Amino acid sequence: MRIGFGYDVHQYTPNRPLWLGGIEVPSPKGLLGHSDADVLIHALCDALLGAAGMRDIGYHFPDTPGNEYQGIDSKILLARVVEMLHDKGYRLGNCDITVCAQTPKLNPYIPQMQACLSQLLQVTTDCVSIKATTTEHLGFVGREEGMSAYAVVLIQPID
Repeated sequence: MRIGFGYDVHQYTPNRPLWLGGIEVPSPKGLLGHSDADVLIHALCDALLGAAGMRDIGYHFPDTPGNEYQGIDSKILLARVVEMLHDKGYRLGNCDITVCAQTPKLNPYIPQMQACLSQLLQVTTDCVSIKATTTEHLGFVGREEGMSAYAVVLIQPID
């Protein structure tokens, strides 16, 4: 078994949808990024890649202007990371993800995120833990300038 850790952060921006955990969350502002800026999936990808010793999301999917990843749905990136893990002989055991956001309230959307991610990760929903927290109005998250996410994963050899 191997363990991986991932972290990501994105700045809020107006007039853009908020994609989080593979679903669109109702919000007056979204996240700024080269792709759809799904901070949760990006942290998860980094954790999976790190656990397998395969560098990070930016190495595999660079944010070079005008490339094929510009505006891409992060679910596609996660599906590719899962394929890369399988090619290296690993599968996900479980993941534990924490999203830090002052707004919007994310708790009502967590079951949808779990369902979406479990399909992409090819595991049952109880293998995908997602938690949301605020920073009690401290730091860039508390000032509602952006959102961050942390992910820990356990991967294991494919039987």
